[in-house]
Amino acid sequence: MGVIITLMFNFCTYSQQEKEKTSSPNSSDSIYEIHYLPDDLREVSGIAIIDPNTIACIQDEMGIIFMYDLNTGKIRQQIPFGPDGDYEDICMVKNTLYILRSDGMLFEVSDYLKDEINVQTYALQLLTDNNEGLCYDSANERLLIAAKNKMGKEKELKDLRLIYGFDLKTKKLNPETVYTINTDIIMEFALRHNIPVPFKVKKDGTTGKPMLKIHPSAVAIHPLTQKIYILSADDHFLLIFDKSGNIEQLVKLDPLLFNKAEGIAFFENGDVLISNEGQTGKATIIRIKAQKTIELFKSKTSL
Repeated sequence: MGVIITLMFNFCTYSQQEKEKTSSPNSSDSIYEIHYLPDDLREVSGIAIIDPNTIACIQDEMGIIFMYDLNTGKIRQQIPFGPDGDYEDICMVKNTLYILRSDGMLFEVSDYLKDEINVQTYALQLLTDNNEGLCYDSANERLLIAAKNKMGKEKELKDLRLIYGFDLKTKKLNPETVYTINTDIIMEFALRHNIPVPFKVKKDGTTGKPMLKIHPSAVAIHPLTQKIYILSADDHFLLIFDKSGNIEQLVKLDPLLFNKAEGIAFFENGDVLISNEGQTGKATIIRIKAQKTIELFKSKTSL
């Protein structure tokens, strides 16, 4: 059994000014950096790293790719690629950007730096009607697509969340799903390792049994370990799986910092970016430094 971590970012008592100071990109001892996004990205739903300073962002209302500059805090380019719609995630493969719409429509934007972009669409006909996670699986030359909800109303399906594969060589959806997440197994894992989970509130206001929704909102593969990272925004959890799809870690995120974590991406050195929708405040991109994350993990109890 590997190291199991329950990680709570407890910065709730900081003032806004203290947060900005702590999150300064020039502070070598800060655990994380917070980037407050412009109003155009209040509904940010997916991110992809273009280069060390540029993040491609989408939001879930407009068919536009926003190129956000981490250094200046400004949008330096907008690339229209499709009609208004519920766009949920974005990833980059070489010089091509892929964007996932929640209904399973995949947009391929090749040569996105040119004045006239080329857009190809793929109607994936997924088993699920709400799909939010997208990332590049370079080891298998495919895209991973994470379904947010269950695939049917049947009782035996209510605890299953699917991860599909889109073959980049054939440009077709793999006939078999790549991974299946069983929320019952995640709950058993949490209880076995004493990881706090929410409790269901009954109609009379009393506390019911422990409950995890596990509605994947983003997926990414760690560039160094090849482990699979999945966000569940509704639960404020980060789930980490091995390459075979076995749960290894369940990380609790502070809902005041990660109020609605909808996007995740990795730099090559292991630094992670997590984007959060604005809701009642500013949307954010939070960068957690790889080495600082390791130090935090080491300070927690190993099981």
